[in-house]
Formats: sequence, C-alpha cells, structure tokens
Amino acid sequence: MKFLDRFRSRDPKKPEPKPELKSPREIGLMRQSGLLVAEALRLCRSIAKPGVKTVEIDRAVEDLYTSRGAVPLFKGYPGSSKIPFPAVTCLSLNEQVVHGIPGQRVIREGDLLKIDTACKLNGWCADAAITLPIGEVSPAKKRLLAVAEEVLRLAILEMSRRRMWSEVALAMQRAAESAGYSVVTAYVGHGIGRVMHEAPQVPNFVDKEIKKHDFRLEEGLVLAVEPMVNMGKAGTNVLRDQWTVVTRDGLPSVHVEHTLAITAEGVYVVTADEETYVKG
Repeated sequence: MKFLDRFRSRDPKKPEPKPELKSPREIGLMRQSGLLVAEALRLCRSIAKPGVKTVEIDRAVEDLYTSRGAVPLFKGYPGSSKIPFPAVTCLSLNEQVVHGIPGQRVIREGDLLKIDTACKLNGWCADAAITLPIGEVSPAKKRLLAVAEEVLRLAILEMSRRRMWSEVALAMQRAAESAGYSVVTAYVGHGIGRVMHEAPQVPNFVDKEIKKHDFRLEEGLVLAVEPMVNMGKAGTNVLRDQWTVVTRDGLPSVHVEHTLAITAEGVYVVTADEETYVKG
C-alpha cells in the first residue's frame, strides 16, 4: 500500500523528513516480519486459482497473521480516503493498478492478479507485492509481467552500486519505457521500519521535482521499492470505492514489491523467501 503527496504539496518552509537508518539488529527484527509476509504471499499463490473469490484469499492471509500474532497493516488504514481500507490485502485485477478491495469478484483464467500485503511483528514492519498470472495468460500480459519483475530486479542491483536514489529510479524508468511500457507516476514506494510509511518517498521515475527531493543510498536505509508498470499510458483514476486505482486507458498493469535494506554485505531482500543479499 502506498500513497504519494507528489512532493509538490509539501510545505517548502518545512525541512525534508530524514530517513531513519536501521541497525543490523533492527534489520534482523524486520526480517521476521518479512518472512511472514513472504509466507502470506506463498499462501496466496496456492489459493489463487480460477473460480476463487478475492475475499477468500484475503481471509486466508488474515487468519495467518492472527495465528502468528502479527498486526495486518492495511486493515483500517485511513490513507487519503475517509473510508478506512477494509482488508489485510490489496487484490487488484488486470487494469486495476493497486489498492483493489477484496470482495465477491471471481478470479478468471487469463487474469493478472496483483497481491500486496504488509504486517507488523514484534514492533517492526515489512511490505511486499507480487503479480500472479491466473492460468494461461496472453503473451502480451506475460511480457508485461516479465518486464516489471526485471525492473524490480534491476532496482535491487542498482541500489547496491549507486550513490543516489535518482540513479536507481532513472534505470527503472528507462527499463520499462524501452520495453514500450510506462511507469505509474501518481504512486510510489516508501521508507519502512517501526511504521509502514516512513521517509523517504521512493519514486520509480525521475523528473525535475523528484530530483529536488533526492536522497543518498547509505547503510541502514530500508525501503519498500515497488514499481507499477502499465501496458499503456501512465495515467490512473480512482474508482468510486475511493481506493481502487485503475489505468485510465483500461489496459493491464503489473505491480511488484520487496522491502530492501542496504547493509555492509549488500542489499538485503527482507521479504524474500530465502536469505538473499545482492551486491553489484
């Protein structure tokens, strides 16, 4: 789950909030939440089949979090809406980009299902998202998914060898656009730690305004990096439920995300299934 004030709405008289760097011990504690988020996403993979209702997936994840004593971070989140988010997962289909509300909609063969979830365990948070092809999807959707996943892999690699975030964001944007796609600019990633949304905001693109709010990549920084790649144009709308974000042109979108920590050993993928460090 991610929200963006688009930088322009910030009060220029107020100083930029500084990221809170985490110690190796704190990153280790975040890993416990990351492992549970990874388990939740594996559970979703096992359930998400043609004929399943999205609410069934959400209930299974909520039961998992409850059984482990974890706090689901999405449920009840106010965001920019007067209506709190009603579920523990965001489940978004096809042209839905992010923040889809689970309900009675049935998953069908050929769908692209985006699953985003986060939890807090023992005081620390983790956040991740995957996009699942349901059954056999079209070659066009397969390619979109492959490119979006490659954009995230590229971001992880670039984080390990770049000095500023804008360098990573530019590489992500170029990778998506060179494949003929667009990067969503209305929503971004975020810092994460004791709370789900911390400084800094983490865009997947670069423009003049973004460069004004660039930040250094340094040891102890933990980010939720989450490219949203559209098959068509970058424009989005929000549905009447005040949450679900859709592509303006109705074409499919893919969303993937990991919580990533910069450490002395490389970029640590906090929400990976297995212990993973990436060093360029």
